[in-house]
Amino acid sequence: MLIDAHQHFWRYDPRAHGWMTDPMDALRRDYLPAEFRPLLEAAGFGGSIAVQARQMTEETEWLLQLADDNDFIRGVVGWVDLRSPDVRGQLEQYAAHPRLVGVRHVVHDEPDDRFMLRADFRRGIGQLRDFGLTFDLLLFPRHLPVAARLVAEYPDQPFVVDHIAKPEIKHAAMSPWKEQLQALAAFPHVWCKLSGMVTEAAWGAWRPHEFHRYLDVVFAAFGPERLMIGSDWPVCTLSGSYGATMRVVIDYVERFFPAARHAVLGGNCARFYLHGRHAGVATDPGVMAPAGPRQRSSS
Repeated sequence: MLIDAHQHFWRYDPRAHGWMTDPMDALRRDYLPAEFRPLLEAAGFGGSIAVQARQMTEETEWLLQLADDNDFIRGVVGWVDLRSPDVRGQLEQYAAHPRLVGVRHVVHDEPDDRFMLRADFRRGIGQLRDFGLTFDLLLFPRHLPVAARLVAEYPDQPFVVDHIAKPEIKHAAMSPWKEQLQALAAFPHVWCKLSGMVTEAAWGAWRPHEFHRYLDVVFAAFGPERLMIGSDWPVCTLSGSYGATMRVVIDYVERFFPAARHAVLGGNCARFYLHGRHAGVATDPGVMAPAGPRQRSSS
């Protein structure tokens, strides 16, 4: 199965979605499964991971209800208050639902760039492994060194970087994003989502080849075995259609052998989020280390 590893739903509330600034006016409406499912299926994908967009436990409950009602939602990355003294109680409550596969905090909107190193936050991160939950790292490039310090402290906790850490693609910036992402990728329990790139480019004016140098870096750093495609729908629609957004990665991985393509387009997501839900993320060399660039037949 092909799986979109990163998309969102919401009922628009200006108080809860304050991050939607005036240039994002097109996002200021409801985005629900009935609208998304045809787009997913038209792209040839059979499932998705729904990711939180509000910092409240009500969001987690709502997304889990959507997953109960829509079988294509294979997992939910929700929110719990990792800083709360009662974080374990929250995790016990929500992790009882089999579709909760991970947790995310909107780290890059915190005023303190070192937020992830706070003692209370780290204490919450340390609880996730007990419940078989992953953690999504939502970062800007400046947060990468801090993230490296965090993941070094928790070598048994699976982490995944959202949106390749949002390099400034619009300005063709590479450093220090490149070097710092490579340093983070050196930790084998850190994975990465090939998502969010079109909104870091010039909205509606990008060309697929503009992303190739960034994808080259990410594939060299993580390898095909720790990467997964994601749309970031509906945020991606600010810059391109769902289909065009997904084709950036789909077309790029055509250069690889089928095992690697299938891993990036769904297999890795299933292993990271779904198969690892209660047992941790396992590495299967027969699947996880696909061969390099595909050799085309001369016939």
